[in-house]
Amino acid sequence: MATQQFETQLSIKQIDATDGVTTSNKDSVSKQIQTADLTSTKIVLATINAKYIHASLGLRYLYANLQELQSCCEIKEFVIQTRPIDIVEQILASKPTIVGFGVYIWNIVETTNVVSLLKVVAPEIKIVLGGPEVSYESEQQAIVQSADFVLTGEADLSFYQLCKDIINRTEPQQKVLKSKPVELKDLALPYEYYSDEDLKNRLLYVEASRGCPFKCEFCLSSLDTASNPFELELFLEQMEILYQRGARNFKFIDRTFNLNIKTTMQIMQFFLDKMSDELFLHFEVVPDHLPRKLKELLTQFPEGSLQFEVGIQTFNPEVQTNISRKQNNPKSKENLMWLKDNTHAHIHADLIFGLPGETFETFRDSFNELYECRPHEIQLGILKRLKGSPIIRHTEGFDLRFNPLPPFNILSTDRVDFATMQLVNRFARYWDMIGNSGRFKHSLALILSDNPFDEFLAITNWLFEKTGQTHQINLKRLYELVSQAVEALFPHKHQGVIELLALDFAASKLKGYFENLALYNTQQAATVTQPKLMQRQQRHLQ
Repeated sequence: MATQQFETQLSIKQIDATDGVTTSNKDSVSKQIQTADLTSTKIVLATINAKYIHASLGLRYLYANLQELQSCCEIKEFVIQTRPIDIVEQILASKPTIVGFGVYIWNIVETTNVVSLLKVVAPEIKIVLGGPEVSYESEQQAIVQSADFVLTGEADLSFYQLCKDIINRTEPQQKVLKSKPVELKDLALPYEYYSDEDLKNRLLYVEASRGCPFKCEFCLSSLDTASNPFELELFLEQMEILYQRGARNFKFIDRTFNLNIKTTMQIMQFFLDKMSDELFLHFEVVPDHLPRKLKELLTQFPEGSLQFEVGIQTFNPEVQTNISRKQNNPKSKENLMWLKDNTHAHIHADLIFGLPGETFETFRDSFNELYECRPHEIQLGILKRLKGSPIIRHTEGFDLRFNPLPPFNILSTDRVDFATMQLVNRFARYWDMIGNSGRFKHSLALILSDNPFDEFLAITNWLFEKTGQTHQINLKRLYELVSQAVEALFPHKHQGVIELLALDFAASKLKGYFENLALYNTQQAATVTQPKLMQRQQRHLQ
């Protein structure tokens, strides 16, 4: 957050620290302001994001609800590429007395390392953990053993109370504290704490509702009892403020955005009325719930303005029953194809491999069925053991064996052995590089014209045998490899694929000429690259 904006907001809060506090507790808050020694207190709210473009909504909720403690708090966000020791240095530069960390499955390793270092260098700092990764099975985790406190559940309000207790030296005796359920009407909304830099360069996460009424057991949202909306008028007021400040990129984190169609329509119309070339909206939608009036509205959004994340996960009824997932498969397919044919929305559909009862063959069927629906992307996920998710009830019955290390992915089941799981992991990685990247938009349909899953599986095996790698493949080299794979596996398609690959190569804007690529297995690479160690040695001799 920009320093100038931060200071302006803090000075406003200090003018009336009891804003939003009910009459019954204003006196106690005022007394706490007088008695607590805030001048010697500094709170740092920190998390490690997967990428810079991700701005933490959770930290901003905590900050928004710190009341009088907001004046001694700052937010520090990092990315996982940053060395833990450098993160520690930046945190300590603020001279904090309390540090709160948001802990998630993607940052648990890095955050554990940061907390361990902090406790060595500055053991006097009180470290508070929160977030889904430490909210369940807390006591067994190394990071919890290093920390002072853990707040489980929604900590929007409980973090404030714990900080007051620490400052007033009345901190609780137990380490793991369960947050009380939060009434959404009691929350101060966080959107004003997105900085101008955030608005310009990062995804803005927003939520019109919390919770999910569905019980899909692989997901932590299955623990919710319902989907609870924020007061719509207030939410739209906040969106209006963000828009007037220049925000154009909104990612809704609602688990079921189109659950309440009336609310969905009002929010969509709000943004449609403000439509411009820069406005972009991302929603997670229920695939079998698109009534006619919503469809009519969706057709009005221009190209490049909408992305829908559609969770399919599996089309197999037996597996759906095992994981308590309710989904009208025919309606879901019909709606996916309707969205592709009648709207400009970018459609990102999800499948999960490794679910209890799923076999390699049933997953193949789900992939082929989804491919026929023609979404722009098919995200192939591998089942992960999210702490607290009900999926673990199937551990013995389906012999689910999970990686004990993050990201806690499934390694084998009673239906899928480890070697097959690795094969599908490679399939998913290559699919992301080729099928989802948009780099093979012209050629992919011909390559997979007969049996999409089996044909791409053959390409997967050929690529891995040829290269031994699933990452860091140069794009030009990838075009060459795909052409060579098609020549080896489907020679009758090869000439047609080359013609379409030429269009893909031209669209990529890569330097060089398509004709110079090694498109045939008999061609040799133009140059031989020296090993890096030899290059380094030769530089010292020059």
